[in-house]
Amino acid sequence: MAPDLRENRTRGILWMLATMFCFIALDTMMKYLMETYSLVQVTWARFFFATVVAIIACGPRIGQLAVSGHPKQQLLRSVFLMLTTGMFNAGIRTVPLATATTIMFLNPVLVTVLAIPLLGEKVGLRRWTGVLLGFLGVVIVVRPWQEDMGAHGAGVLFLLAAAMLNANYQILTRRVRGDDPLTSLLYTATAGAAVTSVLAPWFWSWPTGFDWLLLVGTGVAGGLGHLFLIRAFRAAPASVVAPFSYSSLIWATFFGFVIWGDWPDLWTWAGAALIIGSGLYIFSGERRA
Repeated sequence: MAPDLRENRTRGILWMLATMFCFIALDTMMKYLMETYSLVQVTWARFFFATVVAIIACGPRIGQLAVSGHPKQQLLRSVFLMLTTGMFNAGIRTVPLATATTIMFLNPVLVTVLAIPLLGEKVGLRRWTGVLLGFLGVVIVVRPWQEDMGAHGAGVLFLLAAAMLNANYQILTRRVRGDDPLTSLLYTATAGAAVTSVLAPWFWSWPTGFDWLLLVGTGVAGGLGHLFLIRAFRAAPASVVAPFSYSSLIWATFFGFVIWGDWPDLWTWAGAALIIGSGLYIFSGERRA
């Protein structure tokens, strides 16, 4: 049995690495497109084409998968993801991709805090230590003592709001885990597509052929990222694969440097180390529990 277990864990880690590549590819394309197109139009593409991916993934079972045992919570979860995407897109307009990715690493820390009032979980000294380290890391990255919040301005505030909204999205994801993962994917994609399709005509600018490819790519990358994430957690325990989500910083740094010439400064690396360390500390405690 041991070889199979190892193979499953290896497969789960590889799926998580592929997930992070897809998500950072998504963020990169959105940041690039928003230099020309509106936030609403780019967000519409992300959800509309992700809906196409979700429908294909559901296949002939789509009628069955469209029925949720927790419809209200699924809809609320979809709202949180839409707001997270909108806030994140607004943030990366002015904030380097690696810095934005680092701030979003705050999610495990915020989920730990929100789990107390929303899920009734008890948080011991170990997890509180991880929370404090994570917040200290964010303070170092944001550097509020510098004028204009480290020269990133309102973009940092949008990203902090995105991290908080995403933590609520993660909490609700725990509550709907009785549904098939494809049901959750279908809800978030179609809800986002429906809302942004109403708004998109008011902010529309006709894309070039290449930009159409990128717009389609945002939805494909987002949809595949969620599908790969489902496979990662099916193949191996969460405590094994979740720490590999931090590989996204490697891709964010790479794409940010190649496309925009951005390279994280020492403060950002130091804050990232603290945030990642706090997340791993919390994951380690969860694994032991």
